[in-house]
Amino acid sequence: MSSNKNALIRYKTLDKCLKNKFRKYTLEDLIDECSKALFEYEGKESFVSKRTVQLDLQNMRSEKFGYEAPIEVYERKYYRYSDPDYSIHHISVNESDLKAMNNAVQILKQFKDFSMFKEMNGVIQKLEDSIHATHQKSIIHLDKNEQLKGLEHIDVLYESILSKKVLRIRYKSFTAREANIFTVHPQLLKEYNNRWFLICVYKGNMYNLALDRMEHIEQEEKTEYIDRNLDGDEYFKDIVGVTVSGTMKPRHVVFFVDSSNAPYVKTKPFHTSQEIISETEEGTIFRICVQINYELERLLLGFGDCLIVHQPKKLRMRMEEKFRSGFNHYKNLNLESEG
Repeated sequence: MSSNKNALIRYKTLDKCLKNKFRKYTLEDLIDECSKALFEYEGKESFVSKRTVQLDLQNMRSEKFGYEAPIEVYERKYYRYSDPDYSIHHISVNESDLKAMNNAVQILKQFKDFSMFKEMNGVIQKLEDSIHATHQKSIIHLDKNEQLKGLEHIDVLYESILSKKVLRIRYKSFTAREANIFTVHPQLLKEYNNRWFLICVYKGNMYNLALDRMEHIEQEEKTEYIDRNLDGDEYFKDIVGVTVSGTMKPRHVVFFVDSSNAPYVKTKPFHTSQEIISETEEGTIFRICVQINYELERLLLGFGDCLIVHQPKKLRMRMEEKFRSGFNHYKNLNLESEG
């Protein structure tokens, strides 16, 4: 059990003792009660030291956790609250606290119609009622689209990851003529560019499947689940987007952005590895270290003629070909219009 969890159990136990009007508690009694409470939670013998309980009482008296508990020693050996109605569970909040909580509620309300947050509706309502939240319009607006295809699959995928269940997914990619069945071991859910993806193990390799291309999902009970114990931050650390290669090494990508667009790239880096190589009046040269994937190319192309890839050469040539192809499309369209 974590030390934070232990501390919360001790504070709760001390609070129960200090507000008990029908029994007197010495410091030794409080130590015994805390030890018993930890034994009940952990199921094994647990001894709490005298110093630990003394520090707990000191912390409860202080402003450290916002308790400022009125703990007193009477008859020179017993502990209690000087205010018989006090409890750490009945801490009052000031106007600033209420405003902060109200702002948090307004943000949470933006998720209440999203499928995997539907169970939060009651919680949000309780928060509004308990803090007398004002029904103001939200000042912070999050980019979301509940009409996206595939969102109805999030709940079953989320639960399957939690319970470590193998799934059979009928999936039709944009390039496939008909749907295929994938037996997968779901690991993570990832949102990128307002689309959701399932990161999963398929035939021993890592795959990402777009939720909006899933047609049907069912559990596969006969197959043993493979748990890669993925850490999302570690797994996605070398990429932009969702497509991770198990064999490709990160490459240094060097690119120039003109002076009118460089501030946007500085304030919203393409990747955590981004650094500035040089700056002139014409613009800025940046460098990132990432795997080169489809999402990175789309991001770079999105800046149009304001961005020029310098390195690596293969990526620069692909970008040239994309722009050349686009130019030809526009040229042919103009010729058709004139004709």
